[in-house]
Amino acid sequence: MKSAVVLLPGLNRDRDMIAALTKISGTAPVTVWQTDTEIPDVDLIVIPGGFSYGDYLRCGAIAARMPVMRAIAEKAEKGVQVMGVCNGFQILVEAGLLPGALMRNDHLKFVCREVKLRVENVNTSFTRGYAPGQIIRSPVAHHDGNYFADPETLARLEGNGRIVFRYAEGTNPNGAINDIAGIINERGNVLGLMPHPENLIEPAHGGTDGRALFESALGIAA
Repeated sequence: MKSAVVLLPGLNRDRDMIAALTKISGTAPVTVWQTDTEIPDVDLIVIPGGFSYGDYLRCGAIAARMPVMRAIAEKAEKGVQVMGVCNGFQILVEAGLLPGALMRNDHLKFVCREVKLRVENVNTSFTRGYAPGQIIRSPVAHHDGNYFADPETLARLEGNGRIVFRYAEGTNPNGAINDIAGIINERGNVLGLMPHPENLIEPAHGGTDGRALFESALGIAA
């Protein structure tokens, strides 16, 4: 399956994401620039982490208004899988492709460490390679990962199985409501998550817990 990685000024995890997708799929993803208005035919579009536009205004607010995001929204409407990791998650929220908000960490400090995640929903194209309730490890690195949604939105997310990943075993690094680490859209083809699964996909990283996410999205997982 073909993939694409979005490039935006200030992102710093694009090389990590390109390396992960290349190693897992055997094919290098195409790269798409902020001003591109068309995206090639691909099966997965990934917005990587970093600090797009220096995180001015709100994290992801400027990037969400770039021409490439309109193209991504059109692809998502057609059913193409879209994944946003860390700043990518923030951008998807700011662009209206996912609900809620990502606020400053509750301790008001940047956090960079490993957390544990519980896989809440394996009935998605992104998580079918995991077992229900599986606990996995993943690095995080962010200053604004405190997920929040109003009560009605939160009830819909909880009730419809749209919370895909939840911080587990007391490792919530940012105060996110209901320990939410990753959510999916109603259609099930747009995923946003704060942790960095691309940084735990091979033994050299110290583990492979993030690998199944990409194998699932790329159609490699059973």
